Amino acid sequence: MKDKIPSLDLVRNYLTIKDEILEAVNSVLDSQSFILGPDVRLFEEECERYLGGVEAVSCASGTDALVLALMSLDIKPGDEVITTPYSFFATVSSIVRLGAKPVFVDVDPDTFNIDVEKALAAVTSRTKAFLPVHLFGQMMPLEECLEEFKRRGVTVIEDAAQAFGATRLAEGRLMRAGAVGEIGCFSFFPTKNLGGYGDGGMVVSTDKETAKRLRKLRVHGAENAYYHDEVGLNSRLDSLQAAVLRVKLRYLEEWNDERREIAGRYFALFSENGLTDIVTLPRELQRNRHIYHQYVIRTPERDELQKHLDARGITGRVYYPLSLHMQKCFQFLGLGIGDFPVSERLSEETLALPIFPGLRMEEQRRVVEAVKNFFER
Repeated sequence: MKDKIPSLDLVRNYLTIKDEILEAVNSVLDSQSFILGPDVRLFEEECERYLGGVEAVSCASGTDALVLALMSLDIKPGDEVITTPYSFFATVSSIVRLGAKPVFVDVDPDTFNIDVEKALAAVTSRTKAFLPVHLFGQMMPLEECLEEFKRRGVTVIEDAAQAFGATRLAEGRLMRAGAVGEIGCFSFFPTKNLGGYGDGGMVVSTDKETAKRLRKLRVHGAENAYYHDEVGLNSRLDSLQAAVLRVKLRYLEEWNDERREIAGRYFALFSENGLTDIVTLPRELQRNRHIYHQYVIRTPERDELQKHLDARGITGRVYYPLSLHMQKCFQFLGLGIGDFPVSERLSEETLALPIFPGLRMEEQRRVVEAVKNFFER
């Protein structure tokens, strides 16, 4: 059998920056400053410059970033947070963990991002926050609803876990995912476009007082050691991860551009092979810079296609196999089949193909040829 084509190859990436990574890690080891050391603050400052107009507060994971963001708004039982049923579990678990109610809104069938009009229609007197997701590396058009949410007293928290570096040109300015609403949340899980070598996350805010509180919340609610103003979390990005991420941040634009080139080759290969009327390819909104954290296609024969690819050494992954409103742990919400038909259909039809910096053209040809062979069977 030919060499396997993984969905993501972290080793290839590491080998391109190995010397820089080892130097950065050794510097931390020599300093023995592991918790909120100099590299952590330097990384936060570099992210602030990259994103623009925000203050950055790093933390232990993307999940913690979401929880901290909601805590900073004093989200409590009885409050409602509007969000999407088609996302990673943490988007919703962070809401439920604080006793608040997730209010699901279905998604756009082309971009997989939350439907803006439906989100605005879901606002009630109990709505405290709107938590959209920039899914798979593509920004949703926040400019279409941001001011209206503000007018209604609803805070916008962006889940940009998959979209560090994604941008959108709107209203005459360049918007960066995570830096448009009042609060933005990021994940640095190893598989992300900007991923560390372990867990890590970040919350950013356009409001100085919110950022100040977030810094306190991440260290047990203490502004000064051993003096606790409130009950916070123990959620800090360690210096080793910060040092790794500082190296990788320098390459992020280059890697995101490469992901876009790889996506472009996929589009061309699917077209050349006459597959564009058989499978649904990703749709990039006008004025968006999609960074293709995932390259996700759709077909009603998804499960069979995935097995076909796997048998040929090609890894296709399903994000996500069960819409969040149908998860067992959220059954208390009283939702079920048919409540969010677009999300449910995507859970049955979407398949992520291999995409990562370093993916070779011949590997992409193998992927698309295998897809073609499946439909010619």
